[in-house]
Amino acid sequence: MRTLNQAILIMASVFLLAFTSYEQIRAMSTAEVLIEPMPVVPIKVEPIKAELLEVKNDHSAFLEAIGHKESRNQYDIVNKYGYMGRYQFGKRTLRGLGFKVSKDEFLNNPSLQEEAMQALLEENRRILNYEINTYCGQTWNGIVITESGLLAAAHLGGPGSVKKFFKKGKIKKDAFGTSITSYMKAFGGYELNLKYGNN
Repeated sequence: MRTLNQAILIMASVFLLAFTSYEQIRAMSTAEVLIEPMPVVPIKVEPIKAELLEVKNDHSAFLEAIGHKESRNQYDIVNKYGYMGRYQFGKRTLRGLGFKVSKDEFLNNPSLQEEAMQALLEENRRILNYEINTYCGQTWNGIVITESGLLAAAHLGGPGSVKKFFKKGKIKKDAFGTSITSYMKAFGGYELNLKYGNN
């Protein structure tokens, strides 16, 4: 019996407390009811590199981009240093790739220029096999290293300049002051279609 009385007393107290709280809140005006804001917890967000956000297209998009940089995609242009065509080939590079043609033959044959560019990319891919397999995906001097970026750098300064960049930190520039690292950055992230592949 005593236990029952205690239970009734507890229930009555809870009811009275709940009723009183409700009546007190109801009696307050809307302006008096204040809702405490949730505390703001600072979150540290690391900036994402723009190179990683940019989605680039395929092999033809790479050729379009580098051709635009080299010659505004003009096949019949020669610069003051004698570099020719859409991709600004030197005679020595052409001979090294096995293309024994005259200046006029080269400038008037867009398909030959495209063939030469493909051959140069595949040759540089072969020469830079170690660097591509070792460093791609890493960040050097704030540049995300990619296959297309390294091959673009090799197009500008030769594959030896790319090797020296990783071995000695040397950054080669061409006669116009353009650095191989600027090409690594500008032409990085393209998906290339090369016969040599990733072996």
